[in-house]
Amino acid sequence: MFKSLLLGAAVATVGALELTPETYDAQTAGKTVFLKFFAPWCGHCKKMKPDWDALMEEYADNSKILIADVDCTAGGKPLCDANGVKGFPTLKFGDPASLEDFEGGRDKAALFAFAKDLKPSCSPANIELCEADDKAKIEGLMAEDEDALQVKIEAGEAKIAAADKTFDEELEKLQATYKQLQDDKEATHADVKKQGLGMLKAVLAAKKAGKAGKEEL
Repeated sequence: MFKSLLLGAAVATVGALELTPETYDAQTAGKTVFLKFFAPWCGHCKKMKPDWDALMEEYADNSKILIADVDCTAGGKPLCDANGVKGFPTLKFGDPASLEDFEGGRDKAALFAFAKDLKPSCSPANIELCEADDKAKIEGLMAEDEDALQVKIEAGEAKIAAADKTFDEELEKLQATYKQLQDDKEATHADVKKQGLGMLKAVLAAKKAGKAGKEEL
């Protein structure tokens, strides 16, 4: 029985791959990826783990498609931060350098169906898949030196960071305004009631009832 359990555990982990910044480029080069960003303590992550592990096992030897994990509480945290991961599990797919959010189902059937439709995409490693315009762009960029490319990347990332900062700051202002409006509304309600709104309504109702009774006589 004990040996069977050990064998089952071993099989479950075959093909499992956990990415870190140190291994990311080498493991993803020339591949279309499907990644799960997770935290070990996350309940939804634990529930999803058997199906995801089975998916990783299915594609363990695939030369064009990579299914992998990224632990956001350990060595993979910088990857999670760089990809804007806010909750767990977060699934992303596509070009390793430009991941897209996965919005599909998370049961085993949905995950396997989605992975089956993944295809290699245009990239420096798969330039034969590129349209003429994209191929020309890649070839032009390949002709530039690394420092020039790094400057362009940092400029793009700076724009994204600035946009994120502006969003967070404006959202904070909106939240503060909402709280103030909520407080003002509640204070007005309380003040009007304290001034006798309920009594006014009761008196008016009584007067109408009395007037109606006299008219009936």
